[in-house]
Amino acid sequence: MKLFSTGLKKHQLDAMASINYKEIPEFTKAFKKLKKRFSSLSDDLEVAKLAAIALYHVHHIDNNAVVEIPTLKHSDLKVLKLKKFACKSLKGKGVQSGIRIIYAFNDKKNDLLFLDIYYKGDRESENRRYLKSLLKTI
Repeated sequence: MKLFSTGLKKHQLDAMASINYKEIPEFTKAFKKLKKRFSSLSDDLEVAKLAAIALYHVHHIDNNAVVEIPTLKHSDLKVLKLKKFACKSLKGKGVQSGIRIIYAFNDKKNDLLFLDIYYKGDRESENRRYLKSLLKTI
């Protein structure tokens, strides 16, 4: 069974389903703002869930797409950055699109919480002070 044009198989879809994806309202707001500029963002995020996030957390395959942010930890949560994010709206860039996603992951519960999304053309890196304050509220 194919999903989009990536040739993803049923077992890959099952891996994605085993992670509980959630997002904070700030992520939703930032996502909607970026989606106005990059119309393919919703489909691109679904592909990233399979091609990077599920590979890393479910299949334990490190394709250098996900990087842990070691200075940001909160109880059972690891804070990670998805660096390789292919955005179809940014033609010719591939996974070097410049879109970054910051999320928290709980290995024990397989819970993933999207915290932030940004375009590197707008800001160079994640705002660690902001992320630390978010983690205190979780």
